[in-house]
Amino acid sequence: MHAGLSSAFAFLGIFSFGLLQPALADDKTDAARLAISGQISAFLNDDAEKAYSFASPDIKARFPDAERFFDMVKQTYTPVYRPGNYAFGRAKFLADGKRAYQEVLISGKDGKDWAVYYDLMRQPDGRYVINGVKMTVDTLSRGI
Repeated sequence: MHAGLSSAFAFLGIFSFGLLQPALADDKTDAARLAISGQISAFLNDDAEKAYSFASPDIKARFPDAERFFDMVKQTYTPVYRPGNYAFGRAKFLADGKRAYQEVLISGKDGKDWAVYYDLMRQPDGRYVINGVKMTVDTLSRGI
């Protein structure tokens, strides 16, 4: 299990439009979280191909091979590439379920807490793939 973080994070207002609905514990939520935890696990195991398999077609168009993608994540998203602990926060879905936004709270190995917002796209087979990540430092964290 992933340890919870002691601080609360505010969910970005951008995801609060009427087109989105709060997630319930259901297949959509499980599918979105499975994609995120699968990719984080691949990062922790230095498995570039597996991590890349969770990327959306849009991401793969920008990074046409697993190694380029993996290098970008290492350089740009270090807390995601090497999290300390992480826990899932709130999730929202477009009414049709084709898009998901999942908050992940990460305690980085650098001692900083991060709120990471995943943008996921549902594929025809029902699984979600990661289409982007936005990270913000939790400047209000007081530690444990």
